[in-house]
Amino acid sequence: MAAHAGSNKVIYAALLGNLLIAITKFVAAGFTGSSAMLSEGVHSLVDTGNEILLLYGLHRARRPPDRTHPLGHGREIYFWSFIVALLVFALGAGVSIYEGISHILTPHPVENVQVNYVVLLLSILFEGYSWRVALKEFRREKGKLGYLEAVRRSKDPTTFTVLFEDSAALVGLVTALAGITLAQLLDMPELDGVASVGIGLVLAATAIFLARESKGLLMGEPALPEVQRSVLAIAEHDPAVERANGVLTVQMGPDQVVVAISVEFADELQATAIEECVERLEQALKAAHPEIAGIFVKPQSAGRWLAVRQKLDQVE
Repeated sequence: MAAHAGSNKVIYAALLGNLLIAITKFVAAGFTGSSAMLSEGVHSLVDTGNEILLLYGLHRARRPPDRTHPLGHGREIYFWSFIVALLVFALGAGVSIYEGISHILTPHPVENVQVNYVVLLLSILFEGYSWRVALKEFRREKGKLGYLEAVRRSKDPTTFTVLFEDSAALVGLVTALAGITLAQLLDMPELDGVASVGIGLVLAATAIFLARESKGLLMGEPALPEVQRSVLAIAEHDPAVERANGVLTVQMGPDQVVVAISVEFADELQATAIEECVERLEQALKAAHPEIAGIFVKPQSAGRWLAVRQKLDQVE
């Protein structure tokens, strides 16, 4: 729940900032006729909708297991994160590039350009605050890992999605500011459209990256290596287990993991003793890792487990 609390804080900060910025940008675009400003308004509006979808996904992911979803609903947040990436690409990037090309083909000078400068500078200030909140939370979660490695290992897409959205927004704002300034100084209104296309390309690159990361989580990634090692170590320490052969894990949500353990029991053990061992393992594993939502223990020889692992390795 602590992870969810951090995610909610980041999303609410981004939601409020983007909503206010979007309204301001659309008003400014109406006064000035700037293509880059209109693209920025669409960008902020899309980001606002994305934050709403992420909050909805977090809400759905918290639902308890039921008959149709016995392992919980944790993957809902992965689905909605993927939808967010698609929206950034289709709406944010698509509209910005289309608007930019239209402005390049039929250029017209920006009016009341001072309004654009004020709005863009205020937007950079507000967006920077939202970005700082997301960055602070992401740094807390990543620990000593590098940024890209932390994104690849992260099982909670909400924080890095907002962070990358805000980063793209800041780059877009600087691009819009540069395009409008150069268009005025050089008397080349086409540069305003070029800035809009540049914003679209930044959004497209961000969307592709987010979609790639969300797709891996949606399809089912294993738990972190340290969790897998800990599960095996706990199983090995049980007196009824001769050998813990290996473990298969699937991340069902930011804080939901399903674990399947292959263990070799002593030959003389009766069914009752094996059942007691399984109960001990479940209690010990859930005590050490509360995020474990389901545990499956399979009695299996080391040779059989090795054969299964070799088949999986061949598929890779």
